[in-house]
Amino acid sequence: MAARRLSRQGLQAMRNGRWDQAEQLFGNALTVSQDDDRAHRGIAEAYWNRGDYDQAILHMEKAVELSGQEPRLVARLGEMYFITGRLDDAQQQGEIALAGDRESPQIWVLRGDCFQQRGNSREAMAAYHRALAIQPDLVAVKLKIADLYLESKQYDRLLATLDQFDPAADDSQMPTAVHMMRGIALRSLQRPELAVKHFAKAAEHDPNAAEPLLQIASIELSRGDAYAAHLAIERAAQRDQPLVQQTGWVDYMLSPQQVIALDPNRTGASSPLR
Repeated sequence: MAARRLSRQGLQAMRNGRWDQAEQLFGNALTVSQDDDRAHRGIAEAYWNRGDYDQAILHMEKAVELSGQEPRLVARLGEMYFITGRLDDAQQQGEIALAGDRESPQIWVLRGDCFQQRGNSREAMAAYHRALAIQPDLVAVKLKIADLYLESKQYDRLLATLDQFDPAADDSQMPTAVHMMRGIALRSLQRPELAVKHFAKAAEHDPNAAEPLLQIASIELSRGDAYAAHLAIERAAQRDQPLVQQTGWVDYMLSPQQVIALDPNRTGASSPLR
């Protein structure tokens, strides 16, 4: 009973973000009893939180054993294996968990991640869709599905997936990746004006990201607007000079004389960066 009480207190501390206290409480619980699966599970999460993955996995394995292979604990162990590169072990745990619980989105996501890592997009997509059918508000899973459509160049399906994000949310609440992928899809579908707008939103949403600005530069160059491309590259360099240098974009910047020669107020200006 004492071990269970300490584990409950540790769980509460963990939920409140007090990881050091939680680790101490779970450790005290294990001092009382090495057979408390909740203490092993809790201290595993505490070790995981501070980056001690080996100890975290050892305790999660013990928690799985003591719980009689409770499916969600099995899935969590599988996630730990997956993150640490043990793909075969992760997939095995995923199958065991799925045999015990087919209604957990966490388990289906693990299955999808394993198949995606192996390059089996079809099975990964099916697993991610199953997770969404159970819990439709999983933003990370929608992004995984969108990324698979992007990878396979199914741009119409990519846009349809991105349309599933909350339409009531304003642009500032959208993940940067949504704007980036929408921009890439629209550009590939020969809609550069809209693509530029979404890349600009991505750049605004993430003030440290240079990639959306370089995407804008590429579009402007393809439209023959060297000045607009220069502006985008200049802003990208302010965010990530090494990236601009390494990728060769600096070669597309105009000289000071060329910049002076161009009239930034000329008609036909279209870039949202002006």
